[in-house]
Amino acid sequence: MFGVVFPNRSFPMDISAFSQIDTFHWILDMNTFVGEAYDHVREVCIFLLNNFTLPPDKALSIYIQSPGSPFLFCGAVTLSRPSAVLSLPWPEPGEQLQLTGADSTPISAKIGVSVEDLASLPSLDVAAEKKIERMAMKVGENLFNFMQSFCGVDGSRLIVPMDILDRWFKKFQDRAKRDPQYLKGFAL
Repeated sequence: MFGVVFPNRSFPMDISAFSQIDTFHWILDMNTFVGEAYDHVREVCIFLLNNFTLPPDKALSIYIQSPGSPFLFCGAVTLSRPSAVLSLPWPEPGEQLQLTGADSTPISAKIGVSVEDLASLPSLDVAAEKKIERMAMKVGENLFNFMQSFCGVDGSRLIVPMDILDRWFKKFQDRAKRDPQYLKGFAL
């Protein structure tokens, strides 16, 4: 049905590495692979296998769970997007670490895979949206700081020169042309 690989950390694994919970849900116990260092695993590549046909209105969703925390959606693959490299933004472990039966060892981190309705999912790649959001915030902050250096105050209003946006944009473009690393700094 599907396979996963942790870039630079594992060989490809198929569905047999996961515990099947029911017809549409699988869990991978991260203790099996990395023990308590699960948060060092920052990406997963998930892919549909050639002989598996996922219905066009369904998606194979990826979730992560730190010990004691709820599952967090990371992204999905579909028939039209049969593979994806997804970031794993592990949440902080929950305050109430649940304990398993008799041995009282903390529950480990998990990766969950689920077949779901495509229409019910927020976005197929949550990490990409977060990167875009962070970049937009940093560009906006850069503009604000530039404008602030030219502002005057009139009561409760800031007064800025009429051409301030043109000046900022020209400076922004010139800097990006001179220094290829400049824009990369906004994407971090």
